[in-house]
Amino acid sequence: MTPRPESSGSRPKGTAGEKIPEQPTAAQQKSATKKTAVPKQAAAKKAAPAKATAKKAAAAKTTVGKTVAKKAATKKAAAEKTAVEQPAAGTATAKKTAAKKSAVKKSAAKKATTVKATAAKTTAVKAAASKSTAAETVAGKAAAAKSPAAKTTAKKAPAKKAGTAERAAATTTAAEAVAKKATPAKATAKKAAAKKTATATSTVAKSPAKKTTAGKASAGEAVAKKSAVKKAPARKAPARKTPAGQAPAGDAGSAQVVPPEMEVAVSPAVDAVDRERLLAGTHHAPHSVLGAHPVPGGIAFRAFRPYALSVAVVSGELRAELHNDGEGFFSGLLPLREVPAYRLVVEYEGTVLETEDAYRFLPTLGDLDLHLIGEGRHEELWTALGAHPTTHEGVTGTRFAVWAPNARGVRVTGTFNFWDGTGHVMRSLGSSGVWELFLPDVGEGELYKFEITRPDGSKTQRADPLARRTEVPPATSSVITSSEYEWGDAEWLARRAEAPAHEAPFSVYEIHLPSWRPGLTYRQLAEQLPGYVKNLGFTHVELMPVAEHPFGGSWGYQVTGFYAPTARLGTPDDFRYLVDSLHQAGIGVLMDWVPAHFPRDDWALAEFDGRPLYEHEDPLRAAHPDWGTLEFDFGRNEVRNFLVANAVYWCEEFHIDGLRVDAVASMLYLDYSREPGQWTPNEHGGRENLDAVAFLQEMNATVYRRVPGVVTIAEESTAWDGVTRATHHKGPSGFGGLGFGLKWNMGWMHDSLQYMSHEPVHRKYHHGEMTFSMVYAYSENYVLPISHDEVVHGKRSLVSKMPGDWWQQRAGVRSYLGFMWAHPGKQLLFMGQEFAQGAEWSEAHGPDWWLLDPGYGAEPDHRGVRDLVRDLNTVYRATPALWRLDTDPAGFEWIVGDAADDNVLAFLRLDPEGVPVLAVSNFAPVTRQDYRLGVPDDVPAWHEALNTDAARYGGSDVINPDPVKPEPQSWHGRPASIRLTLPPLATVWLRPA
Repeated sequence: MTPRPESSGSRPKGTAGEKIPEQPTAAQQKSATKKTAVPKQAAAKKAAPAKATAKKAAAAKTTVGKTVAKKAATKKAAAEKTAVEQPAAGTATAKKTAAKKSAVKKSAAKKATTVKATAAKTTAVKAAASKSTAAETVAGKAAAAKSPAAKTTAKKAPAKKAGTAERAAATTTAAEAVAKKATPAKATAKKAAAKKTATATSTVAKSPAKKTTAGKASAGEAVAKKSAVKKAPARKAPARKTPAGQAPAGDAGSAQVVPPEMEVAVSPAVDAVDRERLLAGTHHAPHSVLGAHPVPGGIAFRAFRPYALSVAVVSGELRAELHNDGEGFFSGLLPLREVPAYRLVVEYEGTVLETEDAYRFLPTLGDLDLHLIGEGRHEELWTALGAHPTTHEGVTGTRFAVWAPNARGVRVTGTFNFWDGTGHVMRSLGSSGVWELFLPDVGEGELYKFEITRPDGSKTQRADPLARRTEVPPATSSVITSSEYEWGDAEWLARRAEAPAHEAPFSVYEIHLPSWRPGLTYRQLAEQLPGYVKNLGFTHVELMPVAEHPFGGSWGYQVTGFYAPTARLGTPDDFRYLVDSLHQAGIGVLMDWVPAHFPRDDWALAEFDGRPLYEHEDPLRAAHPDWGTLEFDFGRNEVRNFLVANAVYWCEEFHIDGLRVDAVASMLYLDYSREPGQWTPNEHGGRENLDAVAFLQEMNATVYRRVPGVVTIAEESTAWDGVTRATHHKGPSGFGGLGFGLKWNMGWMHDSLQYMSHEPVHRKYHHGEMTFSMVYAYSENYVLPISHDEVVHGKRSLVSKMPGDWWQQRAGVRSYLGFMWAHPGKQLLFMGQEFAQGAEWSEAHGPDWWLLDPGYGAEPDHRGVRDLVRDLNTVYRATPALWRLDTDPAGFEWIVGDAADDNVLAFLRLDPEGVPVLAVSNFAPVTRQDYRLGVPDDVPAWHEALNTDAARYGGSDVINPDPVKPEPQSWHGRPASIRLTLPPLATVWLRPA
């Protein structure tokens, strides 16, 4: 079937500028026949048994035939109806012009250009299978099949009324005579072989040819008769000009007819097996069935459109209705040489939709992507898997890809198909386990999930593991998204790598975004949070898990959307805006990251494709005993890749400056929280999880290599050797380092808080809890954390941990914070503790900001603690001795660490040039006058840089206002000493005057 050529006016189906082949006279035909040395009668007899088709005229050589046709200048013939109607050998006109059969060979090229799929099945096919008894068209086949007459046209005599409509077809390339190829093999061939009577030659002129006149032959009817097609009776027509308005061969917008070699037409309908698999959602290669495919006889078009009333193929001027095969399947066979660019016009009840065919596109993933995924080395996995709005082969839409190697089939379902994925079956890309589909005209904001057929045949709908945006919980769908955000933090990124984190000031304010100021969005937080943090002097914020999580009470530590910022506070670009705002305020952004485990929600990762996939296949190793969650299978390439790429994703896509990795200890040990018999030793008989070790090493190495200036921080509560050692440096245990930049000092946190919780009178018995940390302070690069974990679940807030009355509690907090900021290591303080909130933190209502309301009577007490935190950070950042050598023993010297009876601790912090800071803490509720401390003799005088007992912080204002000069009296093993007044429950910092 081809597009209808433009009308020239006088000849309804002619084309402007095209010559009408004149009818040769009987003498000319006789002469031409003699030149071929093949009698017409013999040719007809030869054609009948050889092709079992309609009678063919004796095939003269093409060149001779053309010459004869051109010389047929008989105006009588041109004046006859045969100029409009095809020569019918058997009618009165045909008898007068018996030699016109050569011209009819061209006439046979008339493809009854049915705007629908008549081209897919010829009129003769319809005649053979239908009840029509009208005059039948003889698609005469050239007898000399082996001779050069292959270029001659098939002779055809349609009903006279069809002549007008079919003249246009005669102007197209004669190869389009394939449209008549389905002439019933036996019914016509026998008549053609019998004799050249008018009756014999007109046997196949059929009523559908009359439909052709109006261009209405139904593709659906043609397809219904498709099985009748056996051979293609038509031969190639003589070369001629392409009619005006018709694209030449090869033009993407024009249909082209099949070559003569394609003689056997096939049924275009989807076969029963494929049909069943497509309906069941278990077809692994739907693109091999649906779409457009070259087949013998032309191009088969197949569409699977559940609920559609009709489907038509549109290509340029061609419009072909496909046959409704039932259950949403539509098909048609068009006599085209190659697959054209086309669209589908789909009619549903009440609407008509013109769209691209999703099954005409090549895969959106290449071999390199699949290779890297299989190897577990695709460091930008989020660019390959998931849902991505894109332009593919010049068409806009969204490409979907998901890893589900155990699935029998995967379909995409969402708002764009009314949550019925029946018609959107994904294809499996080889052995990679990846399923892929490009859906045209689907864009941002649409909700979607993957409908997976499990190995047992059951189905499950799953959120996209690599969704970059989600619905607001408790809704669970993924959302198609792409980022249009333009960053403004180039200056920050350029200088963040100037110094490693362990050699730079690093003071962290930990917050839970949803509850810091409940109700604020990311963008609203961006208006308040940067200013607040900057005012307090913190260098970084640490965000409790931002990745999407279904249960708010988990605080984000049970993640289902590893690649999506939680939608509770806005879109991914809104989160980018918050990070950008913090960077522009000079504040780094750390984020809690949870690669240890994931929840069991049946719409997320658990048994994602019907079998353990992201979790370990061994139930004992998969189940996390403490949290009721599932642990990742770190030994599987694709799972390790999923997590490593996720770490890179947050740092690259959201400009995160560091990842604090949660629950590292639970990953490192096979027997973590497990009793004997509940775990299996590793290959060496040990309890170390070798897969987790390899994963953490790879993650750290990859992040540091790809994103300069970032830092990774381990929340690791054991004595595992080498957490912050380079991965290529092996330690005493034989393992290379894990490669983290910093590690939370959980031991210091636990011991120091335990000490502070004792009544001062009992503290002398626990003095070692404050000094023991210096035994191992340089074994790792430490952060000293007072985190969210220490102020919830009955542990009480920081100020409430302190013994004594309200004044003593606040004084205890101030002295503790002063000690903490001076101790080797970086600092982290959870929100609400900076102003001595008395209540435990609750994710439901967040910090008690009302404590800072000037109208509240105790507001000065809380504001005083917050002012202290600000000053601690200010002095800290300006004093390299407090941070430059945090990980070097040369940066610390004890003055007195054994004054247990006095509850006093004193030590020096030094910078690389040896400039000291003296820190003295008195954890007793009494003032100690003239307390002597040994000091270096090369410092002429000391003055207070900070005193936590100052009145502006709410203290008793016992201070040392004047510079303190050393005396030449040795003390504490030092050649000189000073005498200080130590305020009660206070820490004092002094530096050279």
